[in-house]
Amino acid sequence: MPANTTTAALGATGQPDAVPAEAVTPLMRGIAVLRHLTEAGGTLSPSGLERATGLARSTIDRITSTLARMGYVRLDGRDAVLTPRLMELGNAYLSALRLPALLAARADELADELDESVSLAVGDRDGIRFIHQATRRRAMSLSFRIGDLLPAERTAPGPLFAAEWSDDDWTRWRARRAADPQDRAFPAVPPREHPHPDEEFEQRAAQAAADGWALDDQLIEPGLVAVAAPVRDPRTGQVACVASVVSHTSRHTAAGLRDTLLPRLRAAVTDMERELRESPPPEPAAPPSGLATWTGASKQELGREFVESLARGLTVLTAFGEGRAELTLTEVAKATGLARATARRALITYEHLGLVRPAPHRTFTLTPRVLSLGFPPLSRTTLSQIATPHLADLSTRVHESASLAVLSPSGEEIQYTARVATIRVMSVNITVGTRLPAYATSMGRVMLADVPEQARVLGELKALTPRTVTDPAALSATLDEVRAQGYALVDEELEEGLRSIAVPVRDRTGRVVAAVNVAMHAARHTADECVHDILPELRATAAGIEADLHVAGRFTRVSAA
Repeated sequence: MPANTTTAALGATGQPDAVPAEAVTPLMRGIAVLRHLTEAGGTLSPSGLERATGLARSTIDRITSTLARMGYVRLDGRDAVLTPRLMELGNAYLSALRLPALLAARADELADELDESVSLAVGDRDGIRFIHQATRRRAMSLSFRIGDLLPAERTAPGPLFAAEWSDDDWTRWRARRAADPQDRAFPAVPPREHPHPDEEFEQRAAQAAADGWALDDQLIEPGLVAVAAPVRDPRTGQVACVASVVSHTSRHTAAGLRDTLLPRLRAAVTDMERELRESPPPEPAAPPSGLATWTGASKQELGREFVESLARGLTVLTAFGEGRAELTLTEVAKATGLARATARRALITYEHLGLVRPAPHRTFTLTPRVLSLGFPPLSRTTLSQIATPHLADLSTRVHESASLAVLSPSGEEIQYTARVATIRVMSVNITVGTRLPAYATSMGRVMLADVPEQARVLGELKALTPRTVTDPAALSATLDEVRAQGYALVDEELEEGLRSIAVPVRDRTGRVVAAVNVAMHAARHTADECVHDILPELRATAAGIEADLHVAGRFTRVSAA
């Protein structure tokens, strides 16, 4: 396995630390595969993974087969593709950290007030890593993602973290700078064209310590400017995270940001620190259960193609979470169902890779580097991207077209955002982007049924076929029935000969955000067959979409398209 800054732990000299004798080699290889998939944007062929990791093709195949069994990758033809389920590893870190849960709303409010992008970042050794982004939708907007790693010296938050660095931290930073003067190990930023002397960043760190704020004047790329202020941990007084306001020079100069927006940023930071100070300690959430049993059963079923030590090692990361920020070895073993020796070797491996660090009282805690395992490319996953593989599986099982749609802002129409069509001589000819009247479609009725009656906007109920329900009272009664039974069956009301059945897709709060359906010619399935044969498959598909959506939407916004 190549020893670079993305696959190996670096010591204070900047050189890879020696691999501990008790480290789990298959786990290290699996982490390398996940990191290279992340750096490739979430998709890579087996041959690409061979080149990137230096591993044999047979090893790559076993690792991707194991990750697919865990739901962390999807094998799409010849490619391995990261899936939203992998975000549960980053979610474990963000839940344990608590900062996004406590501060994200404040950051969002500040972004709305200033009409500029606002970021929250934490320090990750000699870099910074984003944990929340509140971005503005513009032609020129911030493109960083949650989990992206940036070199500290090219950011506004960097000097504020560096102000607290130890001598070893500075030594590591200088070694990295010497080994990688163009920042090639940071794929989230363009390569550096004109390196600045080390002394310049050291001076910026000293100035940030004195001022209590810092600027980024086009250090990442021309046109990008930012001002940052530290959010301090009320218990220790140290920097817990850094809040930044980010803009571009067509709107503000760096000095203009400082003069006009820094006071408001500091006021928001004061509110954030009050939030940290006054928030009660969280109640520990229930850890996942049955993981060791599941991995054992998977090994028995798949045999050599399932790398049990990799699967068991990855489950160790999910032991952490809200109210479980620091765990002892015994607590990790209990949470996962693993033997103490197995959990211990996994923790040793993660400490070497920089994903876990020792904490006081013989405990361990996750580091921001856990976000390097797929989170950046997956943090912008859309609902249509989540749904499409599930729709493809559904269409294969029922041999009919399957679609996902959302309700338009007006509530009068549905818009198709994902669709998998089956190949037939006579098929339902609808494409992504198509809009149809909500009242006459199965997906529209499923979504309207979740809207309080007094808030429904139905528009004019035109008769599209002789069977279309056009009486408002009758339609209202139909929607009540849909809500009670959990599905909608529309029989030749949109178009003669067209029958469809739909179920809702709900977000983490239980709100219906979309619907999935199967549509067909009425001659192929009776209404009863739709309910007895297709509805169970449809509900299973919706459950799979919801499971991925709930993981992906825990700390990120999942857009519909």
